[in-house]
Amino acid sequence: MSDKAKTGRGAEVAPPDPWDPLVRISHWTIAAAVIINGLLSKPGGTVHVWVGWIAMSVLAIRLGWGLLGPREARFSAFPPHPKAAVSHLLSVIRGKPREYPSHNPAGAMMVYALWAMLAVVIATGLIMTDARSPITIAEEQAAVEQGDWSSLANGSAGDDSGDSLARSDIVEGVHETAANLMLILALIHVAGVAVESHALRRNLVRPMIKGPPK
Repeated sequence: MSDKAKTGRGAEVAPPDPWDPLVRISHWTIAAAVIINGLLSKPGGTVHVWVGWIAMSVLAIRLGWGLLGPREARFSAFPPHPKAAVSHLLSVIRGKPREYPSHNPAGAMMVYALWAMLAVVIATGLIMTDARSPITIAEEQAAVEQGDWSSLANGSAGDDSGDSLARSDIVEGVHETAANLMLILALIHVAGVAVESHALRRNLVRPMIKGPPK
């Protein structure tokens, strides 16, 4: 891992090439979870819930890595700084972006925005499912398919008041809105990486994919 790599624009430092394994694995796992649950899986289905729990676990590990991981992966290496992010975006527009030893300021803002949206999606998902595990939900769905509706009856008992239904609608609305915002942010993130890769004349995706040099 080199944090002194020269770049096409002559910068003295650059993000790790490659990033450490946990950063790379968590990045692509969360990306896959966003795509699967945002575009492919059935909302409320077993796969959807499993993916949500996997994303929750990976996000928790990544946040812990932000405190314990190598220097480039720590929160201190890419603090949220809106003014610096705007300055960096202007430098990209001018075709003279700087390199940073971790996420650049605009990338850092995107990372925190995506994590925040993911946390909202996870939290509202847990509320909507009463924090039942994917195994429990799969068992209940299997029972319903076999004609046993008792689990649904027990789950809804005493919870059918107007206020409860209104709260459920609000939580579901927040869940869907945050999920859609996360997809939009992901698209902006991909576009930003493409633009900056072009400006730097360096493939910024490659360090997030490849393993250690052989």
